[in-house]
Amino acid sequence: MKSMHKIDLDLIEMTLDVMKYAIGRISATEHLIGKPKKEEELKALVGETITAKGIGGEYAFNLWKEHLAKANVPVDHPRNLAFVPASPTKAAIMFDLVTSASSIHGAYWMEGAGGIFCENEAMKWMVSLTGMPNGAFGVFTSGGTAANLSAIVTAREHWRENPEYEREKGLIITSIGAHSSIKAMAKVADVDILLVDSEERLTGEDLMTTIQHLTEHQRKRLFAVVATGGTTNAGIIDDLEGVAAVCEQENLWFHVDAAYGGGALVADSVRHLFNGIEKADSITIDPHKWMFSPYDCGAVLYKEPELAKNAHSQQGSYLDIFKDEGAHGFNPTDYQIQLTRRVRGLPLWFSLATHGTDRYKEAVERGIELAQIAGRMIEAHPDLELVREPSLSCVLYRRKGWQPEDYTHWTYENHRKGFALVTPTKWKNGDAFETVSRFCFINPDTTEKDIEMILDTMI
Repeated sequence: MKSMHKIDLDLIEMTLDVMKYAIGRISATEHLIGKPKKEEELKALVGETITAKGIGGEYAFNLWKEHLAKANVPVDHPRNLAFVPASPTKAAIMFDLVTSASSIHGAYWMEGAGGIFCENEAMKWMVSLTGMPNGAFGVFTSGGTAANLSAIVTAREHWRENPEYEREKGLIITSIGAHSSIKAMAKVADVDILLVDSEERLTGEDLMTTIQHLTEHQRKRLFAVVATGGTTNAGIIDDLEGVAAVCEQENLWFHVDAAYGGGALVADSVRHLFNGIEKADSITIDPHKWMFSPYDCGAVLYKEPELAKNAHSQQGSYLDIFKDEGAHGFNPTDYQIQLTRRVRGLPLWFSLATHGTDRYKEAVERGIELAQIAGRMIEAHPDLELVREPSLSCVLYRRKGWQPEDYTHWTYENHRKGFALVTPTKWKNGDAFETVSRFCFINPDTTEKDIEMILDTMI
């Protein structure tokens, strides 16, 4: 009986086929955007794929190429402008293959020293972009959700070091424009959340007013504030300096969720908008968004990493060897919620080492420029209008006369045709929420012609 773990001629041929496919995908200048199919449609096309004896690698791979791959929407397609897309560099994608093939456990230095060293080199660069003080450092996570949770738990545990708060249920403040993961992870961390009712930037004055209206018990339970460095919905950057000043005055943990906007720290044209981020106690940045890494790669940065270690370091007799002096290095698992982890920062390191940081600056600036170009196109169009000025690489706009169902129909039609993926969102207009359309530009290969063609489909 053939072993799954032994190399043979069939496996060598399969490996070559897979590598050929990967090379083709990486080197292709154009990709299909993909068309969604229902589960029953896909099942009818591929049949049973998990069987007692297996269907064979060649047959399974052909099913993938012929049917399953075509039902996906590649995040790096230049006309995928929905949510916050991604556009990993070719170098990062290539090294993602190396990362998986290397079978590195990235939790502890003892097992993954070489890979963790590379991650840390990339992390030093990220920390330098923020201007955080000496001693600040971070760790790569599965994404912004895990990073935000890690930061919230660190803040909560630090707050609870005071015996007065040991049995209190904590409270955090953020705005309604904050990412959905803040609200979701507050539930996981078992803390309450108070939302400042503004989708525009959260200011220090807004925050101070909110704090002053808390009850005495609420103020006792308040331990952290989450500001946003580039909201997912509109690219809005909160008043980080003002919020930082209030947090310092009120002795509150200051977390900045810059999962999307953090990549723009490299861009000279907008860097000043992030002034105050250097005062944060913790920061979330997603390299798989605007730092051109493949999924999944988030990061959480701490002003005082030891506080994170106190909150997250896991104990177990089987883990003691990793804590020994013989380990001689940085253990990423001690600074975030996950124990088992891949060295997901490796692709970012390789891409940075390959291209240099100047190329990153140029690519991010192009996304910002595309948003401005789209804004001018919309302003010049008689049937379209901007909801607000473009911010970072986000553009909110409306089609005059359209109802919510028109936006939904338009999105699905373009998607079904395999032409583009642009999704609607909601924007607070007075006391109500209005359905509008939204662009988010990450891919520097998106062209002005792409934007023009998409807008033309709204006529």
